Amino acid sequence: MSLPFGGAAYTQRADPPVTALQKASDEDGQWLISTKDYANTRFSALDQIKAENVHDLRLNFTFSTGLSRGHEAAPIVADNTMYIVTPYPNTLYALDLTRPGAPLKWKYEPKPLSAAQGLACCDVVNRGAAYSKGRIFFNTLDGQTVAVDAKTGNEIWKARIGNINLGESITMAPLIVKNKVLVGNSGGEFGVRGWLTALDAGNGRVVWKAYSTGPDKDVLIGPRFKPFYPQDRGEDLGVATWPPEAWKIGGGTVWGFISYDPALNLIYHGTANPGPWNPEQRPGDNKWTAGVFARDPDTGEARWFYQWSPHDLYDYDGVNENVLLDLSINGQIRKVLVHPERNGYVYVLDRTTGEVLSATPFVHITTTRGVDLKTGRPIEVHEKRPRFNTVVHDICPAAPGGKDWQPSAYSPKTGWLYIPHQNICMDEEGVEANYIAGTPYVGANVRMHAGPGGHRGEFTAWDPVAAKAVWKIREKFPVWSGALATAGDVAFYGTMEGWFKAVNARTGELLWQFKCGSGIIGQPMTYRGPDGKQYVATLSGVGGWSGAIVAGELDSRDGTGALGFINAMTDLPEYTTRGGMLYVFALP
Repeated sequence: MSLPFGGAAYTQRADPPVTALQKASDEDGQWLISTKDYANTRFSALDQIKAENVHDLRLNFTFSTGLSRGHEAAPIVADNTMYIVTPYPNTLYALDLTRPGAPLKWKYEPKPLSAAQGLACCDVVNRGAAYSKGRIFFNTLDGQTVAVDAKTGNEIWKARIGNINLGESITMAPLIVKNKVLVGNSGGEFGVRGWLTALDAGNGRVVWKAYSTGPDKDVLIGPRFKPFYPQDRGEDLGVATWPPEAWKIGGGTVWGFISYDPALNLIYHGTANPGPWNPEQRPGDNKWTAGVFARDPDTGEARWFYQWSPHDLYDYDGVNENVLLDLSINGQIRKVLVHPERNGYVYVLDRTTGEVLSATPFVHITTTRGVDLKTGRPIEVHEKRPRFNTVVHDICPAAPGGKDWQPSAYSPKTGWLYIPHQNICMDEEGVEANYIAGTPYVGANVRMHAGPGGHRGEFTAWDPVAAKAVWKIREKFPVWSGALATAGDVAFYGTMEGWFKAVNARTGELLWQFKCGSGIIGQPMTYRGPDGKQYVATLSGVGGWSGAIVAGELDSRDGTGALGFINAMTDLPEYTTRGGMLYVFALP
């Protein structure tokens, strides 16, 4: 069973003709990886559920995980079995879709170290698993990658690749490319050094490891490294753009979703914020953090790099999804990478070179005045720079960005990207950060608040060719769930109050909604069941950074709690409660 590339792109709004790229992603009705396909489109060609009949969706079955922390994973489906990874303790469940109510086939308990819970800056979440060649691969919070037999649940191998004593954890969903399991670390708020590693899918042994900071040999930068912009060329910039020795605890973790272009044989992955948050303690561009790498999956060798936020000032991790499309840009078909970035811009890059073709605001921004396309650098607003012992007000977007990890979806039918995101600003004061291994290394006091208009979330349809929003839906709270787009011209997403919504992909009209028991921060997906029917599924279970006030039962009077997010979410406990549950829907 192979993973589809997916993501054919079109410029017109009527249904376009099928292209060769779309044919490469013929729909088999399964959902093998969190991203649906290598291109990160989260698009399904299933079309039984349409804009015209989605109002008839009914709850088909549920499954309780029995856990109360944030559920950010996407269920996956392979061979009539659904697989779910929970937040800590990262139990893997297999549900039998051939039987009524999808009863439990088996469960696998990896039993991660309990100490890892103290290293999760933003809840003990897990973002999902991947299926390949009869095996399920997933990660545990305490830094292990596991391979499990998909039919029996028996452990095949387990590899410890992270060190919790250094503050490392793993929350990301792995990606399997050419028999390699790609995994990166979390822990940028603990003074760790970011990396992406490739494990042999057969035995779990490390094939290569690429760091995000340090000398070229550690970053796997060699003679084939050809960045587009001059500031990214030079020897050992992963050392030279830092104060002495600071790169060793400089962050740049790799905890987002990875894309792969089989034709170019390149993987694309983001790197997170530099550490500490306080930028005055780390002068320089702080390579290679807050950016995106293109790498050879066979060797890990870097081919190009682009930095979204040089010398990141605001915790603008660069790990958001990179959606791989072929778009008509100025009358020419270009192989592009579309990236809704935490700094508030939707970027369109040439994915063969790393050149920025466009960078357009999709949220209210006060931190920069645009992106200089000649240099690729954002144009800073100096009065919004964080400073020692000074509170800087109305920094927009806030640290979680215009959009955080929650993945967007792309429909080749409309040619639009559907972006779940937030409308949050913050006040920040820089303070001294002192490094102690395995403890928080931040250096900032933060209080977040709603952005212009008072609403805290939006769901936006974005035209990447025209570089503009087509329509927007305002939500009371941040839209922290992933998005799903289908050939039935329906887009799905969830709200933090617990509404699972279906909207018309062309107009944004609300077509259907269902109230789940807890806020939704999971990644919705769809599949064809053994009965031939189309199903839609999502995990409910509020938490994550935005929902920490509920999942962690935190005191709303401390506005600096959860790295300042609590101040923007004090009313969330009035709208939802804790509890993890899978919800699966179908037409009658």
